[in-house]
Amino acid sequence: MAKGEGAESGSAAGLLPTGILQAGERPVQVKKESKKKNQLSICNKLCYAVGGAPYQVTGCALGFFLQIYLLDVAQVDPFSASIILFVGRAWDAITDPLVGFCISKSPWTRLGRLMPWIIFSTPLAIIAYFLIWFVPDFQQGQTLWYLLFYCLFETLVTCFHVPYSALTMFISTEQSERDSATAYRMTVEVLGTVLGTAIQGQIVGQAHTPCVQDANASTVALEGVNRTQSATSLRETQNAYLLAAGVIASIYVICAVILTLGVREQREPYETQQAKPMAFFRGIRLVMSHGPYIKLIAGFLFTSLAFMLVEGNFALFCTYTLGFRNEFQNLLLAIMSAVPFLILVALMESNLIVTYVVAVAAGISVAAAFLLPWSMLPDVIDDFHLKQPHIHGTEPIFFSFYVFFTKFASGVSLGISTLSLDFTGYQTRGCSQPAPVKFTLKMLVTMAPIVLILIGLLLFKLYPIDEEKRRQNKKALQALREEASSSGCSDTDSTELARIL
Repeated sequence: MAKGEGAESGSAAGLLPTGILQAGERPVQVKKESKKKNQLSICNKLCYAVGGAPYQVTGCALGFFLQIYLLDVAQVDPFSASIILFVGRAWDAITDPLVGFCISKSPWTRLGRLMPWIIFSTPLAIIAYFLIWFVPDFQQGQTLWYLLFYCLFETLVTCFHVPYSALTMFISTEQSERDSATAYRMTVEVLGTVLGTAIQGQIVGQAHTPCVQDANASTVALEGVNRTQSATSLRETQNAYLLAAGVIASIYVICAVILTLGVREQREPYETQQAKPMAFFRGIRLVMSHGPYIKLIAGFLFTSLAFMLVEGNFALFCTYTLGFRNEFQNLLLAIMSAVPFLILVALMESNLIVTYVVAVAAGISVAAAFLLPWSMLPDVIDDFHLKQPHIHGTEPIFFSFYVFFTKFASGVSLGISTLSLDFTGYQTRGCSQPAPVKFTLKMLVTMAPIVLILIGLLLFKLYPIDEEKRRQNKKALQALREEASSSGCSDTDSTELARIL
C-alpha cells in the first residue's frame, strides 16, 4: 500500500515542472540570496560613515565657538546673544519632527526616498553656514542677521541629518550589517567632533582677539581701543573665523558627495505591503507611546544636556575662569566631559598641565555617554516594527523626535546660561571678568553637567531592551522579512500547480 502510494506520488511528480518540485527549497535559497544581497562591503560602510561627519564637524564648531564669537568678535550684547542661541536651538528642535514627517511622506525615487533631501540641502546649507561667521558692516541689524542665518542653517542641516540618520534602517535589512555600519559611523562621528574642534580652534587660535585690559572700562575708552591697533587685530580674528568656516564647508561638501556616491538606499521587503499613508498626528502618537523609545529619549536628554552646557561654555571657562586665553583651542581638542573629571576640574587650582590631563581623560568616556545612545535607537525601531507590523515609514519620525527634545532643552539651557552671564556682569571683550562671572562659568561647566549626567544614568537603568531581547527581536524580524520575500514565489507556485493539476 505504501509502495503504491509512493509510486503514484512519483508518477504525479514526474508531470510537474522542476520549479514546483523545488518549491520547498526556495525559502532557503531566498534567504541565502537575500543575505548575500544585503551584505555591505567595507567601502559601503565607510562611505555611509563619512556622511555623519558634516553634522558633527559643524555642530562642534558652532557649539564650542558660537557663543564666544557672538560676544567677543561680533560684539553682540549678552542678552541678544542669548536670544540668538535660544531661538536658533529651539527652531532647530521644531524642524526635526517636521522634516521627519515630510520625509516619511516623500515618494520613492530613482535615488531613493532619503537621498534627494541630502543632495539638495547641501549647497544651501554651506552658504548659510558661511554667513553665520561673517560680520556685517551694519550694527543695527546684527542680531537679526545671525538669528536668520543660524535658523536657516539649522533647518538645512536638519534636512541632511534626519534622512541620514534614518538611512541606517535602509542600507541593509540585515541587523548585523546595520550594527557594523553604525559602528563605523560612531567612529567617524567621534573623529568628526575632534576634526571640527581642531579646524575651528587651531585656525581661530592663530589670531588673537583683542581685549580691554580694564574690564570696567567705559564705552569711550573701548571705542578708543577699537580706533587704534585693536581694529586691525579684530579684523584678523574675523577673517580667521571665515577661513575656518570655508574649510569646514568644504569638508561638508566632500562628505556629502562620498555618501551619495557610495551608499545605495534599500527598501524593506514588507514595506511595499502598506495599503495607505499614515496621518501625521497618528504617527507621532504611535511613536511617542512606545515605552522603550520614551525611556531612551529621557536618558539621552539629560546626558546630552550635560555635554551641551560644557560645549557652549567651555571656551569662556578656559579663557576667563582658568585664565588660559591662548590655550583654550588646544584644550578643546581633548575635552569631552565626564563626571569624575568635571569634579576634578571644579576642585583644582588653575594649572595648565593638570587641565590637559583632565581633558584627555574626559575624552575617553564621551563616546559611551553621548554617541552610544544613537546605536541603541535602531533596536527600539525594530521593537516597534514587531509590535506594529503593519505600520511603516515611521523611521524618520523616530530619529527626528529623538533629537527634538534634546535640541529644544539645550536651547533653553544655553539661553539661560548666556543670560546668567549677563546678569552677573559679563564684560564684552574684557581681558578678565568679575568674580561672579567666573563662578557662574565654573558651575555651568562642572556642577550642572554632573547632576544632569547622574540623572541620565539613572534613566538609562530603566531601558528595557537588553541583549536577550535584542536577539529575540532580530530572529522575529528576520522571519518576517523571509516571509515577505518568499510570499511572491509561493503565490506564483500555487497558481502554477493548480493550473497543471
